[in-house]
Amino acid sequence: MIFKDLRGYTDKLKDEGELLQIEEEVDWNLEVGAIIRRSYDLKAPAPFFQKIKDYPDGYRIFGAPAGASNKPDRYYVRSAISLGLKPDSTASEIIEEYIKRKNQPIKPVLVKGGACKENILIGEELDLEAFPAPLLHQGDGGRYIGTWHIVVTKDPDTGWVNWGMYRLMLHDKKSMGILLTPLQDIGSMYYQKYESRDKPMEVAIAMGTEPVTSLIACSMLPVGVNEADIVGGIRGEPIELAKGETVDLDVPANAEIIIEGEILPYERKDEGPFGEYTGFRAGKRSPKPVIHVKAITHRNDPILPVSCMGVPVDDSHACMTLTMAGDILDELRKQGLPVKMVYLPPDSACHMVVVSTRVPYPNFAKRVATGVWATKAGNLSYYLIVVDDDVEVTNMNEVLHAMCNKCHPDRGIFKMPNSPGSPVLIPFLNPQERLIGNAARVLFDCTWPKDWPDEDTPSKVSFNVAWPKEIQERVLSKWGKYGY
Repeated sequence: MIFKDLRGYTDKLKDEGELLQIEEEVDWNLEVGAIIRRSYDLKAPAPFFQKIKDYPDGYRIFGAPAGASNKPDRYYVRSAISLGLKPDSTASEIIEEYIKRKNQPIKPVLVKGGACKENILIGEELDLEAFPAPLLHQGDGGRYIGTWHIVVTKDPDTGWVNWGMYRLMLHDKKSMGILLTPLQDIGSMYYQKYESRDKPMEVAIAMGTEPVTSLIACSMLPVGVNEADIVGGIRGEPIELAKGETVDLDVPANAEIIIEGEILPYERKDEGPFGEYTGFRAGKRSPKPVIHVKAITHRNDPILPVSCMGVPVDDSHACMTLTMAGDILDELRKQGLPVKMVYLPPDSACHMVVVSTRVPYPNFAKRVATGVWATKAGNLSYYLIVVDDDVEVTNMNEVLHAMCNKCHPDRGIFKMPNSPGSPVLIPFLNPQERLIGNAARVLFDCTWPKDWPDEDTPSKVSFNVAWPKEIQERVLSKWGKYGY
């Protein structure tokens, strides 16, 4: 099932028992954030708040839009449903389907109007505070209206349109702060192609899109690839876009809320701190670029999607780890490497990659490492574990077993100091490293050395290896007769 808008997705989640409609009035000041965070901790259904303190009826908040589930065999159910897959699809199944569809892009179609145009506000009508942006965590620098959305910008030289997700903090009724770092696509676009030329950069923010759009905004697609085309490929049909009212940008026509504006060159205003995806508040309050709002359009009874980031697992971990794994796996295969699967454990906050592979020659894990860290998605991961292809990488029990029994504590660990890192947000960096984005990486080679003789290579003792196939089949066929 492919969803036309966010409302179709919330209806489906409700049908699947993955959404809880909360009629009790809740306070945007910390209470909303606490409920969403608690829902992550329990992997409970997504909270859908119907009554927000200080706001009129009809203004709603949809929390934990892509969080994990506590239902048996349905951990990734929200990502699976977003892609129209079976609710019990495994991580590997979702990753493989993502790769297949993203390599079959479908361009968007432009439509007149769209549900996002039901209300059009310009000039004195502009008021960002009319939407129930929550203060999510105690200690945050302000109310964050943008935590699960897309930001649309255009490269002035090539015309490439980038969709990404970058946090947005309210300053006042007509301006927001945005976190832009030079390592981000939007950051390099703004600093190198707009600010350096003393030109403002137009932006459009779409909140409450159908689910694939937000999922792809979190992915790590190469520069020059239009996310809108990939959204079409994932959906199997084009996404509908509408022209902006005041900016030369197209936006998802059925989004709940559209905010149009521009970022002026060299203007900064203090933004943050914010409880981030790492599970820590690592960045300090500091001057950041400012979005000046020129127009707001929205649906009647608008829904504001909210992700309350923190200690994993929340939306960013549950869905980003899948798309990042897919992007890395796809690239490694295109390099001709005999990799079987790639997985980013959600609890790692996207900072660990596990790769299973056939080992064709000595030191092959180092070749895998160069391939992973050369990808856009892999460049954000600081810990890499390479295992043999008999290890199920989505099963961390198997990964830990391989790591602690096949990785030599000296010869099997390879450190790469002074590597580029994401500034501001990474907790393990010291203040100076965080300032300049100087990090490190490490490879754990958990494969058997290729130059060991076969007779000296330990044999795995597991059910599917240490018994003949006929014995395995006999035991499985008679399992119930044994009394289990």
